[in-house]
Amino acid sequence: MRRDVVCIIPSRYESSRFPGKPLADLCGKPMIQHVYERVSHAKAIPYVAVATDDERIFDAVKKFGGNAIMTAATHRSGTDRIAEAVRTLNLPPEAIVVNIQGDQPIFEPAQVDEVIAPLLANPSINMSTLIYKIILAEEITHPHAVKTVFDHEEFAIYFSRATIPYVRSKNMTADYYKHHGIYAYRRDFLDIFTKLPEGKLEKLEALEQLRALEYGYKIKIVITKHDSVEVDNEQELERVRQILLKKAKGDN
Repeated sequence: MRRDVVCIIPSRYESSRFPGKPLADLCGKPMIQHVYERVSHAKAIPYVAVATDDERIFDAVKKFGGNAIMTAATHRSGTDRIAEAVRTLNLPPEAIVVNIQGDQPIFEPAQVDEVIAPLLANPSINMSTLIYKIILAEEITHPHAVKTVFDHEEFAIYFSRATIPYVRSKNMTADYYKHHGIYAYRRDFLDIFTKLPEGKLEKLEALEQLRALEYGYKIKIVITKHDSVEVDNEQELERVRQILLKKAKGDN
């Protein structure tokens, strides 16, 4: 196995909004399988695994021939779960670990190449993530669409479920960007990140990436042209189902 780039998909069964979401049927396959297969199509990823604390998810991944790693049930976030899984792989410190959330079954595999590009180009960058320019007006105010602001060097300043930036003058407009739950980290930075105490802002917003910013670490952002639907409820699952069925029919 190549040991320079791996992808770990954190997945848990319990969810306040959608219990059992990873195993929800999506066109004849569990949703987690769609995510796994899309990662497998990314050019830069030689190894993929699902990290879970639930035997039902573990067994489902093994059933479709995927790699699965059992982890503890006590992790604060998906990144913490990934860090435990990565420790079993004996990766070198500089290895790149990609985090794809298990609720994005129709993301573009090319986005994996996009998110790791800054780490491949610059050894000093320890963490990166994707953002997308918002087109749908309702996403500007929707709390499920996490907004991002960044500096002139394209490092994140803040992530929020609120609408940022706030435009005070009616004569001005702003571009808004939403965050995609796709990250890349260096393996040694994962060790640092998971040893940090939970941040106050992280707890308030329920956004794990704020932990890094609160403790002074930089997150490089990459603006992607590809949008992705995050499945948080049955309605969004049905939306994704219709998108997949339309693609299967060859419709545009």
